[in-house]
Amino acid sequence: MNKDIIEIRWHGRGGQGAITAAKILANAAFASGYSGVVMAPTFGTERRGAPVLTSLKISKQKIYDLSPITEPDMVVVLDHLIVKEVDVAAGLKPGGLIIINSLKHPDEYHFDGMKVATADVTHISLESGLPPGIVNTGIIGAFAKASELIDMEALIRAIENEFEGKHPQKNSGAAKITYENTIVGDI
Repeated sequence: MNKDIIEIRWHGRGGQGAITAAKILANAAFASGYSGVVMAPTFGTERRGAPVLTSLKISKQKIYDLSPITEPDMVVVLDHLIVKEVDVAAGLKPGGLIIINSLKHPDEYHFDGMKVATADVTHISLESGLPPGIVNTGIIGAFAKASELIDMEALIRAIENEFEGKHPQKNSGAAKITYENTIVGDI
């Protein structure tokens, strides 16, 4: 992607780790030379299982615009059921990327003019030894494969730093396996 600011919106459920995933990606982006990184989590009366939202902007230059993202370049969906509950593609720029934790093939989703990538992050995370419902580190692997923005090794370091003392290898393992099993569709 060749633009000044890359805007990424994350959709998840309370307890899945969407905010932590965005934070890890922000740290990896900064370590990879993106000197402009702005993360804006949305907090409210969210409860475990309720849809939650967070935003991340990254740029090679300092970011002065701290406003909420209304027209993202990419959307990351941590639970495929949210696609039926929330218009995850709202405001997504033409040709944008939607990354979904789903068993379905990208061709089974119909987002006109958008690129879709899928991976069964839920299953991979469980197989990696993570607790049920924790898909944040796995979805980072799908993001790395589909976006090609940040080197996977930088993301692995950021994951292992975030989870130091709390099963860093299980978390980075989920990301690595998801990376290998992500299917990226065509526009």
